[in-house]
Amino acid sequence: VNVKAAFVGDLWQWHYDFATHHADDGVPQPHALNLHVFLDDVTEHNGPLYFVPGSHRYGPAPAHHDTTSTSYPLWVVEPARVAQLIDEAGIISATGPAGTGLIFGDLMVHGSPNNMSPWGRAIFSLILNPVDNAQQRFARPDYKHHRDFSPVVALDDDCLLSC
Repeated sequence: VNVKAAFVGDLWQWHYDFATHHADDGVPQPHALNLHVFLDDVTEHNGPLYFVPGSHRYGPAPAHHDTTSTSYPLWVVEPARVAQLIDEAGIISATGPAGTGLIFGDLMVHGSPNNMSPWGRAIFSLILNPVDNAQQRFARPDYKHHRDFSPVVALDDDCLLSC
């Protein structure tokens, strides 16, 4: 769960997740998808995710490892490249009521501002990656990058009715 607490939720620099997945975890290709579900209402005021539309089409952007600007060491996109991408495509803000879902790819450039509002913001986050694109390095703890590479098994549409 990605939480931005009221008044103190930290900034997340512009980044794309494949930079970290590749550099830190040895994931070979940018084939993962991010599934986010808003657990709270997300507004312009409580630290929404910002996206650069279409940025995934350009492939991996130049990135450097930032260990000081955010609460989490992150491979961030070079500011000059971010400016160029935004000049070409703009910025969209992902807002919506609790229950809203987002799906975006591993190369989508995104970030989020501080939460200076009195409203917290929580987003459930799940990253799904093909089993044939599994990580090759295991430096990060399991809770940051799961080590179970079993494929997801499809169940019958009515499987929950039999419980």
